[in-house]
Amino acid sequence: MASPSPAARPQRTADEVEDIITRKILLVSLTPPSTPNPAARKISTIRDAALRARLAASIAHLRGLILSYARIVAGNPDTFPSPHNAPHPAAELLVFLLAEAADPLDPTPAPGAPPPPGFLDEFFANADYETVEPAMGELYDRLRQSVEKVSALGDFQKPLRVLRRLVGIPNCAKALVNHPRWIPKNQIMLIGEGRIMEISSVLGAFFHVSAIPDREFASKPDIGQHCFSEASSRRPADLMSSFTTIKSVMNNLYDGLKDVLLALLKNMDTREKVLEFIAEVINKNAGRSRMQVDPLKSASSGMFVNLSAVMLRLCEPFLDRMESKKDKIDVNYLFCNDRIDFKNLTAINASSEEVSSWIENRGYEHAEDSASGEARFVESQEATSSGNNSTVSLSSKGRSLVNCSKKENFSFICECFFMTARVLNLGLMKALSDFKHIAQDLARCQDDLDSNRAMRDQGGGSAQLDQDIKRLEKIVEILSQDKLCYEAQIIRDGAFLQRALSFYRLMILWSVDLVGGFKMPLPSQCPKEFACIPEHFLDDAMDLLVLTSRIPKALESFALDDFLNFIIMFMAGTSYIKNPYLRAKMVEVLNCWMPQRSGLSSTASLFEGHQLCLDYLVKNLLKLYVDIEFTGSHTQFFDKFNIRHNIAELLEYLWDVPSHRNAWRRIAKEEEKGVYLNFLNFLINDSIYLLDESLNKILELKEIEAEMVNVVEWESRPPQEREERLRVFHQWENIVRFDMKLANEDVGMLAFTSEQIPAPFLLPEMVERVASMLNYFLLQLAGPQRKSLTVKDPEKYEFKPKQLLKQIATIYVHITRGDKEGIFPAAISKDGRSYNEQLFASAANILWKIGGDPQIIQEFMQLASKSKTAASEAMDAEAMLGDIPDEFLDPIQYTLMKDPVILPSSRVTIDRPVIVRHLLSDSTDPFNRSHLTQDMLIPDTELKSRIEEFIRSQRSKKRTAADSEMGEPDGAADMAD
Repeated sequence: MASPSPAARPQRTADEVEDIITRKILLVSLTPPSTPNPAARKISTIRDAALRARLAASIAHLRGLILSYARIVAGNPDTFPSPHNAPHPAAELLVFLLAEAADPLDPTPAPGAPPPPGFLDEFFANADYETVEPAMGELYDRLRQSVEKVSALGDFQKPLRVLRRLVGIPNCAKALVNHPRWIPKNQIMLIGEGRIMEISSVLGAFFHVSAIPDREFASKPDIGQHCFSEASSRRPADLMSSFTTIKSVMNNLYDGLKDVLLALLKNMDTREKVLEFIAEVINKNAGRSRMQVDPLKSASSGMFVNLSAVMLRLCEPFLDRMESKKDKIDVNYLFCNDRIDFKNLTAINASSEEVSSWIENRGYEHAEDSASGEARFVESQEATSSGNNSTVSLSSKGRSLVNCSKKENFSFICECFFMTARVLNLGLMKALSDFKHIAQDLARCQDDLDSNRAMRDQGGGSAQLDQDIKRLEKIVEILSQDKLCYEAQIIRDGAFLQRALSFYRLMILWSVDLVGGFKMPLPSQCPKEFACIPEHFLDDAMDLLVLTSRIPKALESFALDDFLNFIIMFMAGTSYIKNPYLRAKMVEVLNCWMPQRSGLSSTASLFEGHQLCLDYLVKNLLKLYVDIEFTGSHTQFFDKFNIRHNIAELLEYLWDVPSHRNAWRRIAKEEEKGVYLNFLNFLINDSIYLLDESLNKILELKEIEAEMVNVVEWESRPPQEREERLRVFHQWENIVRFDMKLANEDVGMLAFTSEQIPAPFLLPEMVERVASMLNYFLLQLAGPQRKSLTVKDPEKYEFKPKQLLKQIATIYVHITRGDKEGIFPAAISKDGRSYNEQLFASAANILWKIGGDPQIIQEFMQLASKSKTAASEAMDAEAMLGDIPDEFLDPIQYTLMKDPVILPSSRVTIDRPVIVRHLLSDSTDPFNRSHLTQDMLIPDTELKSRIEEFIRSQRSKKRTAADSEMGEPDGAADMAD
């Protein structure tokens, strides 16, 4: 169909023409010059320059008017009338922002159409703060709401891009930090300040986005349900896919939030407010450091893990150059800064009173110096002293705190370092602790569930048991989901853990600088700066090393030398690190690094190639083995076995390294009467206790096993009784397994050390103790009651009686080989509790049957013969002495004293070997519990002379009586003497 001729077209009115022109001008006005537009091209073709200029001016004017009105409407929506249900202008502005922030890969579409090109840039760029601030207040509220209760798999990425864009605009950034919800002041019933910082602040909503579950303020979608429900039945590939997805989206969140904070920190108008925000989050969530965290009072683990990751990213520039940057970390920040209170945290080796006293005294000294200097200045200027010192307050109290420099004197590196240390303590490290407890709870519940199912399968079913099984199945499912959520966000993120390790390497380097660097021995006096640093700085470093050492490949290509040197320096430094459990963690770290456990060939060079390690590691391990006897905790008796287990494994590994074995032998010689003797004493004490406890529990296990074998009688019992007996049975199984494992380690250590270092076993204060221990073990393993220790599955309990018997015989022989003075057989026969000559014969027969070393068995039987002879000689000597006066008898052993000493406090006289043996385990007077050490003992020379005279007299009488019986004259006897 032909187009109508111009004459046939309808004629437009003047208003219509004006409207058309206006629309075209509006379209052009809303389009930046760089954007192609047909109407703009038409205007550019107008030949009349004056008309073209007028149109350009009109366009610029209209653009200005439109943007100005848009800002007014956005900030003051009531300025112009609008429909009742019209959305708030800030909501429409947010729609524009979200639409522009949309990414083609986003799983969710944009909420609306994008704005005209360039509109948002000019809307924000050319506005002054007073104009844009009202609009931004509502906009940030709505932006916060858009990510409220959104999980890691929710739509948080577009709002995050919007936030990143806005903080790059100076006025928008300023509006954010001045927003009422930047640091919320509002109060919510039952909700604590720490949690309010998360749920009410603008940034808190973004930091709440996480894969870690938050039961009180749950986010959607539920990560546990969505990714890890019924995980045991899922394919490994499905779980790996979930891990990868969560790690990816969380790193997008971390990067985005780092960009937001970094943009605000680079802006001098907003920097202070950012540091204030981080400090408030830390201060109001100090309760997260407790064992039990109130989830309504403190922010979630998810928020603090996110903040940990972001802070580590902010630290990266100086972590990459830590050697040159660590000098910018000023220890005075701990005492002077006005953001975070470090003084109330547990110090590494000082009480809170000592920290406060030191700060006060240090400040007072500086105040006096400053006051003196100020007086001289005033005098020289002939002025009155009416001014105030800007750094030291000379108040009427006469004292000030420390010379606290103005906060701006602390570099950003310094502030960022210490804030990150606190955030990691409350965030990443707390979350890792929670993960450990979740894993332990899961393992325990799974064991209980398996036990209950086994009871049900054995015919012990009951309604209560079925309820318990269903309850445990639900708990196991919840704990399994929680564990996998933590694992996805933290454990599987190797880069996250490596950043944290780099941070704690800097922490170690900085701490060591406070004591003069990596060198031994440590100064005799611990510097107060080191003593006063928060304990968790170093505790967190050790916890992270333990965790990462147990994650495959987590430590690959990471330099551990500085950590090793630090551990060797401080693991035995009681005057530097007061907490024995922290020093015990250092051993746990080294234990994880043993080549056979770490799976890394590089760790072997750590132990075998470092001079500090070769010189001090064995010595410090032996010292810690002794020190850990008394931790000050109410659980110290049981804790020491776990700690010594780690030490024993490490010492066994080091014994096989020739350079360390040589160091061990040198220490045993140099410290024969010192730390090595104490080590040997505690090793023997532990061996006796652990083996005795294990064997007794085995008898109790056999009793329950016998009950279950009698099926008729067992099934006739009430289900609750059977259930309880089974629970006791499984509990004792675990105890026996652990105690027997430790007993095997201890006996093994006695075996290999006695071969090359027998001398300490033969000291007067040790030889009888060693002999009694070996005799007791021999009685248990080869005596008449040995058959009662037969159990169904001894390997299940780490019970290896054949191996134990061989080791016991070997120890007897090793000590005998080193016995140049022949005192060991007498010590063996002197043991009235366990020794009898038939016991050795029985043990030798068993050794032949189980394939013992013939040479060891032969020497063992020779020792048995010598012990029998010694027993006979001891009986003769006892008969010769007759009735011994009580004053010559040791008050504890009731044996004739050979080297009597007086205890200075109680004034009791006692035999030296007896009291020295007591002091090896307990440094108190056994009669009044006052402090006592070996060097305080007072030799009783007068009594010793009388005892020696008594012995000579009794021998003389014995000889005289013997000579008389033989009919010899007295003179002949005298000549014989």
